[in-house]
Amino acid sequence: MAYTFDQNTAGLMPIANTDSGVTFANASSAAPTPPMKVGMIVCASDPTYGAGEFILLPGVASTAIGSVVTYNTTSYTTALAPIGAYKPQPIAIAMSANTSASTWGWYQISGIAVVKKQCTVSLAANATVGVLSAGLIAGTGSGKEIQGALVAAVASATAGRTTVSVVLNRPHMQGRVT
Repeated sequence: MAYTFDQNTAGLMPIANTDSGVTFANASSAAPTPPMKVGMIVCASDPTYGAGEFILLPGVASTAIGSVVTYNTTSYTTALAPIGAYKPQPIAIAMSANTSASTWGWYQISGIAVVKKQCTVSLAANATVGVLSAGLIAGTGSGKEIQGALVAAVASATAGRTTVSVVLNRPHMQGRVT
């Protein structure tokens, strides 16, 4: 994926990279390299996948490119998306293997994303999706559905096929259904 930014802002880290940040004088921890700020949202386009929106978030252990993460909209902490927690948390798709809470990376929140799945899972086009294994997309189930996400193209259960194209529109985990 070769995303280029739609806005004219100098100094933004490429979409597929991870930022180790900078530590400012009198600061106790690192922050993203300016002009980037945690939680900032940018638009970028790819010749294959089209336009998308991306949010800058800290990493979490075991993140791989395409991992599904949840994030807190106040603290911006991330976690691999849990299995059916009935919490309507926003989710995003990792664009880099950002495996540390003290580094930052771009996470996709709209557009067509390439998302990790188990190779044993087959998904039909336009199917709803959920999280049945931490951080991985799968078929949906009660309390496990991702709102604002649909399969863009058929994904077979062929050995070695571990990704699926998913259309995102500011997705979030399903809340309690009564």
